[in-house]
Amino acid sequence: MTSPNDPTLCSFIPVDAASDFPIQNLPYGVFSTSALPAPRIGVAIGDYVLDLWELEQDCRLVVGDLGVFSAPTLNPFMALGPKLWTRTRARISELLRHDNPELRDNPTLRERALVPMAQAKLHLPIAVAGYTDFYSSKEHATNVGIMFRGKDNALQPNWLHMPIAYNGRASTVVVSGTRVRRPRGQLKPPNGELPGFAPCKRLDFELEMGVVIGQASAMGGMLTEAQAEEMIFGFVLLNDWSARDIQQWEYVPLGPFQGKAFATSISPWVVTREALEPFRLSGPKQDPAPLPYLRQAKPNNYDLELEVGLRAASMKRPLRICHTNFKYMYWSSVQQLVHHAACGCAMNVGDLLGSGTISGPEKSQRGSLLEISWNGTEPIELEDGITRTFLEDNDSLVMRGWCQGDGYRIGFGEVEGTILPAE
Repeated sequence: MTSPNDPTLCSFIPVDAASDFPIQNLPYGVFSTSALPAPRIGVAIGDYVLDLWELEQDCRLVVGDLGVFSAPTLNPFMALGPKLWTRTRARISELLRHDNPELRDNPTLRERALVPMAQAKLHLPIAVAGYTDFYSSKEHATNVGIMFRGKDNALQPNWLHMPIAYNGRASTVVVSGTRVRRPRGQLKPPNGELPGFAPCKRLDFELEMGVVIGQASAMGGMLTEAQAEEMIFGFVLLNDWSARDIQQWEYVPLGPFQGKAFATSISPWVVTREALEPFRLSGPKQDPAPLPYLRQAKPNNYDLELEVGLRAASMKRPLRICHTNFKYMYWSSVQQLVHHAACGCAMNVGDLLGSGTISGPEKSQRGSLLEISWNGTEPIELEDGITRTFLEDNDSLVMRGWCQGDGYRIGFGEVEGTILPAE
């Protein structure tokens, strides 16, 4: 059988070479329509959503128990395991191939199963069981360390030995397009003696990738590199909004709390690990060598381009303020998951792991306004005299990501959020 990753594959549905969603991608999401408002599972192909529930009803796509694709989240499907993920993706690819008449020459089924993307409402694709945010870009950690501790003490002693993380709030993970209310919290001016309670004044974004965990692990156990890889269902774009001034006052001694708990935005399409397979590569050399449980026998990073656009309310379109790559991450997603479980922590279907801010070595590759404006000391110019150090009310932030193949791209769509004033 032809591999779903074969770059020569073509769909009977016309797909532009610049589209994020060719037949080689087939990302999963949850959608609804005005005609059928119940959320269900679909796959993106070109400018369409392929309704997997309709294919299931027609017995063209049978996976596990009947009705798995009528679920309002991907969790029941992910729980079926990697072998069924592989088999399902191969079958969907087969149905969409240009030379397969099953769907192509069945106008009644095609009418029901292919929904124009413009008519689909996209929902949060997973029921988020738990959310953990890592801190795994050496460039980002170094930049932040220089700002607050000086060049000679930029990285904390533990940073090069393990993936650093904190447990965030699953309850405020939202899908792209959800507007984000400016958070309120305790703020303490640098020269003030006491804090006050007020809206955040230094609101920021963090450009990240989110890892979607599709299989559970037992409490008390550990994971090998191979087991961790098998548990990863796919990836989403992730914006971990950050209230820098709230965080700065609260984070000692236990780390971020309300400065990060108010919102995390993810893209609606989950790009599978299998679709990203052709773009795997080795990450940066790790020196000192990690402890044995964190060592990797294979490349676990990805050549994945990322960009961020910022649009003020008066602007017609976003202006790109960052262009970087996921390949720069010092700690890979597999290492993050291995470390997460190493103490005996049970992982659940639907867990979400944020990569941490993704920055590169160049100034144009900084993945947060904290770095881009160097803690507010270097305002960025947008257009018509508009400048920013941090996000203002009614600003819109959009992130995009893609792996570029030969004549096609594996894209993630976008994750967008607009800032509303504090209540």
